[in-house]
Amino acid sequence: MVVLFSACSKNDKPLIAFYYWKTNLKFSQTEKEVLKDNDVHKLYVRYFDIGLHPETQSPIPISPIHFQENTQNFEIVPVVFIQNKVMLQTNLDIEDLAKKTIRLIDEINKKNKINYAEIQIDCDWTLNSKDNYLKFIEQIKKLSQKKLSATIRLHQVKYFRKTKIPNVDHGVLMFYNMGTIAPDSLNSIYSKKISANYLKSLKKYPLDLDYALPIYSWAVHIRNQKVIGLRSKLNFSELKKDKNFVQINAVFFKARQSNYKNGVYYEENDLLKIESISAEDLKEMGEDLSENSAKAPKEIIFYDLDEFNLKSYEKNIFEQVISCF
Repeated sequence: MVVLFSACSKNDKPLIAFYYWKTNLKFSQTEKEVLKDNDVHKLYVRYFDIGLHPETQSPIPISPIHFQENTQNFEIVPVVFIQNKVMLQTNLDIEDLAKKTIRLIDEINKKNKINYAEIQIDCDWTLNSKDNYLKFIEQIKKLSQKKLSATIRLHQVKYFRKTKIPNVDHGVLMFYNMGTIAPDSLNSIYSKKISANYLKSLKKYPLDLDYALPIYSWAVHIRNQKVIGLRSKLNFSELKKDKNFVQINAVFFKARQSNYKNGVYYEENDLLKIESISAEDLKEMGEDLSENSAKAPKEIIFYDLDEFNLKSYEKNIFEQVISCF
């Protein structure tokens, strides 16, 4: 651990920022302490999702944010998550969608007295949705007159000539959700082996990138060798103290008997596979990204600010990670 840390020391370190992904923005005491201890002044806040109305199949905003906290001391970047199926619509009125998106962002900001300089669009666009998505980005840029950033996935970096590059000021590479959610023992959130297939492409990518790193965990719920769901807010310590479950190896727990936990029904012999990110994983990601970056990032954004996630790490983990750059 000491070796890893000493190998990670450089000047001009990137700033620490966080994503905030809950629908009510209210900081717990732990969250406040982490923000203060790490001198965090920038938060990327999920304002709303855009999905499709189940009957009309027209775009609608989903679960807009409610601010219950004074955020005057933070630079707030509104983030809008767009489901890819919206961009796959053949008859999509892109200009109308862009206008409505900006209008709702402005309404939320006005209500909460938030001044903002940047919008971030989060969408895992594909070859089939690419044209609509790129046009949408152009409209947002034109209509908002704000700085614009977009989330970028690993496959969009490696195959950028096919997937194209959105016309934004900079991108944020989401360095997680790399594998398939499956009943095997692999971790779908992060795999050094999978990331190695993409890292060499970073230096050729023509857009400036910051990096988003994962600090969340979840449990994959498996029944009869089939994944039946993802269970958030579950980790080793939670399951260790639950007498309804027994640990059977490094990542799997088994239901001793049928039971309910957090409102979810588990049958006897159901499996829960814990997928989480250790401190060593985070520092390994930092080192690998630093080695393969053409240009140092300005920010490392951790996903996401939540007391449940923060309790899994020692106090100075975020400083340790940014020291890698």
